[in-house]
Amino acid sequence: MSALCDAKDSILLIVDPQQRLIPSIHDAGAVLHRCTQLANAARELAIPVIGTEQNPAGLGPNVAELRALCDATLSKFHFNAVAEPGLMAQLPPGRATLVVAGCEAHVCVLQTVIGLLESGRPVKLVLDAVGARHPHNRDAALARAQRLGADLVTTEMVIFEWLRSSQHPAFKKILRWVR
Repeated sequence: MSALCDAKDSILLIVDPQQRLIPSIHDAGAVLHRCTQLANAARELAIPVIGTEQNPAGLGPNVAELRALCDATLSKFHFNAVAEPGLMAQLPPGRATLVVAGCEAHVCVLQTVIGLLESGRPVKLVLDAVGARHPHNRDAALARAQRLGADLVTTEMVIFEWLRSSQHPAFKKILRWVR
């Protein structure tokens, strides 16, 4: 297994970027922008994109732009999406690594990352594409996830590792989303 993000082995999991939650997230615009960059690149590279929505009746659906980029969206009530009956069944076979982004870092994102790690899945947690209402909660969640075995990466690390080369056929198109 490579330490780099591998497009053929990755699944992008975007946790709970919901309409009623996003306005309370610190630096929400940047988090949404980076989640959108990841989702656009993933779709261009045929990487499955799965979204989750925590209690959508209460928090609303995911932000429309991101929801449209997901191949599937799982409604959930457990903070840890792995505890929901449908998540693991939706993960495409032959792909092991979960690239995780979304909200809130210290609740649903962290508990899902822990669930994935406990199930034996490698996790790349995209530190600049996760958010929380308060930065200290985000920072504590990132530190804990890393201690527990998640690999902390940035949006651009993931995208350029997926591409591997400036000669990749999708490089120029994806580069426009990164700039």
